[in-house]
Amino acid sequence: MEWILACAIGVLSGSGIWLLLRPRTFQFIMGLALLSYAVNLFIFSMGRIRLEAPPVINTHWAADPSHYADPLPQALVLTAIVIGFATMALFLVVLLASRGLSDTDHVDGEEHRP
Repeated sequence: MEWILACAIGVLSGSGIWLLLRPRTFQFIMGLALLSYAVNLFIFSMGRIRLEAPPVINTHWAADPSHYADPLPQALVLTAIVIGFATMALFLVVLLASRGLSDTDHVDGEEHRP
């Protein structure tokens, strides 16, 4: 399970960085999205991968923290997803406005039309 998660984080971060280095704005934004997904998976995996463990304290169990999942990474990832969605929407609006003003979507402003 850990190898699959590590490979998924590696593929997402590598693809995101490769897209960040592309000259087109839309590819840059998609690279940011993939990189944010990789960071979210990394933060989520830091909370110990435990199946069927409650994140909230159960009154029938002892106060031993090894019985519970860590709720902090789950809360951080949920917050990051919401903020990332709002930021992505803002980036896309700015992209559309920039494309309307400059009539191109290249970062350097050069005219490259197929």
